[in-house]
Amino acid sequence: MDTTTPQQVIEMARKNGAKMMDIKFVDPFGTWQHFTCPVAELNEEVFAEGIGFDGSSIRGWKSIEASDMLAMPDPCTAFMDPFCSVPTLSLTCTIAETGTKEPYGRDPRGIAQKAEKYLASTGVADSAVFGPEAEFFIFDSVKYGAESNGTFYKVDSDEAVWNTGREEDPSLGYKIRHKEGYFPVPPSDKLNDLRTEMCLVMEQLGIPVEKQHHEVATAGQAEIDFRFDTLVKTADRMMLFKYIVKNVALKHGKTATFMPKPLFGDNGSGMHTHLSLWKKGKPLFAGTLYGGLSQTALYAIGGILQHARALCALCSPTTNSYKRLVPGYEAPVNLAYSARNRSAAVRIPMYSDSPKAKRIEYRPPDPSANPYLCYAALLMAALDGVLNKVDPGEPMDKNLYELPPEELSKVPQVPGSLIDAVEALERDREFLLKGDVFTRDFLEMWIATKRKESDALRLRPHPYEFFLYYDV
Repeated sequence: MDTTTPQQVIEMARKNGAKMMDIKFVDPFGTWQHFTCPVAELNEEVFAEGIGFDGSSIRGWKSIEASDMLAMPDPCTAFMDPFCSVPTLSLTCTIAETGTKEPYGRDPRGIAQKAEKYLASTGVADSAVFGPEAEFFIFDSVKYGAESNGTFYKVDSDEAVWNTGREEDPSLGYKIRHKEGYFPVPPSDKLNDLRTEMCLVMEQLGIPVEKQHHEVATAGQAEIDFRFDTLVKTADRMMLFKYIVKNVALKHGKTATFMPKPLFGDNGSGMHTHLSLWKKGKPLFAGTLYGGLSQTALYAIGGILQHARALCALCSPTTNSYKRLVPGYEAPVNLAYSARNRSAAVRIPMYSDSPKAKRIEYRPPDPSANPYLCYAALLMAALDGVLNKVDPGEPMDKNLYELPPEELSKVPQVPGSLIDAVEALERDREFLLKGDVFTRDFLEMWIATKRKESDALRLRPHPYEFFLYYDV
């Protein structure tokens, strides 16, 4: 991932005996897509001219009559893919229009690049630094189906509390109870070696890992944290991070998911996202105000809280996201800021007094989000707050779980469903359109698609409804 020039990429391929070149790009909804070419197609022209492909079958992209697109490889993303049986060079691409080579308005990586350019154009800062904490589950198996006459799902894990009575040979116990996964040592934690292997592959491919651990939930919930970086680089790393997690799990006969809430009655998976602005190497969020923050940081919080309900449509973008964003599970449902409360949407980490470590943590996002869109939208909200001097109000340092109902009712909360979030985005999207970062075309496609997702769930009978109502 340190490679910076086409010549260095070509040399990397030669030195490692690459036989194939894998071209990766992300679709609007966060899935890494790819196609593969013989390495003979790799030359310096590829980086300048791009590689043509048919984009008509990619979700949310072009229609069949205007389907030709260009994948523009970024040499800084090159790595040898450890999961291919044949030596394969991997390159991540931004998508461009054929002929003009103009960035394609629905390409998430291109949107993130435009957000960085807009930041620089404002003069507020020259870089935005992001540090995500993506949680996930590692299961032994998953089964699911949805037909017109029935639907079901079933996940399983040998370390889960529900398997204390399972026939094993021998049965040795050591099952993690609900909400007690944070974080007992092995043998209760059966996945330490697997997470460590994931970390080592990440380090090998240029992702600097800070720590790994079991998370709160039973059944293999995990977290691996990697070092912060600028917006596009961090989003690139998040895509590679997910790829590594899933493929190392598969190698060991397990399955990993970034679905926010796969288990009822236990903690879901979030993607708490740390953000700070910098200018000429100077951190702009450090100061002497609340939580050691600057006025710039407080204005950024004001912008994020002002637009938080709309942000949810991009940062918590699935119907399943709102089964995590409910009170009572340390879920960040309250649109407030605090240096103490983890149920506040914005938290100020207090681990270090160093100005370079001063940042804000936005907690509602989850790892089902497309990282390019999530971080770009979060930056646009923060910038809107700084440019318009949005006052975030008073911090919320009381225990939110012990507030009397009349006082708690005055604290605004995140949307209760995906459709509520989508409707918030419909009302509040002008801040995303600044600098042509997000386009109206993209947001209209996003809103229409998410409405269909919401309807798909709303119209289907739920299995629990049979439990409740079959005998009415």
